[in-house]
Amino acid sequence: MTIDDIRKYPDPFLRKNAVNVAEIDENIRALIKDMFTMMEEAGGIGLAAPQVGLSKRVITISINEKKFNRFALVNPVVEYSSDETEVMEEGCLSIPGINADVRRPVRVVVKGITRSGRMVEITAEHLLARVLQHEIDHLNGVLLIDRVSSQERSKIQEDLQALQKQPAR
Repeated sequence: MTIDDIRKYPDPFLRKNAVNVAEIDENIRALIKDMFTMMEEAGGIGLAAPQVGLSKRVITISINEKKFNRFALVNPVVEYSSDETEVMEEGCLSIPGINADVRRPVRVVVKGITRSGRMVEITAEHLLARVLQHEIDHLNGVLLIDRVSSQERSKIQEDLQALQKQPAR
């Protein structure tokens, strides 16, 4: 897999709900390894399996926050979201060239399974919480453009149309 394999908007596959992973085997661990490589080559900080065309509930994240530098979660679920929210700019490897202000809960608790098969619960806030929510959104067929105001969405649609008219490199 290469960064060219990252699905781009408006690919309909990005709108599908991913399927739970029944068993963490060598194939899932190889997928996670490939996803880390693709994400890092593309300059991203998060990637979800649907973005590479696989309907599996797997995410990879690489940020420098607390003890969470580089990790993967299988079948992650948001168990709690704070009422307190904040707006931050987000980008997406599946919507290159587009950034948007997205309002999300400041704190979340996410449960999932590590690539070694251990169930974990992560309490996260700010950037880590945001990246977890963004990637879990991908597992549910939700894109960042679904999380912005209608005014912002109209602007993004114009930007997307302009980008799609540009010649491929």
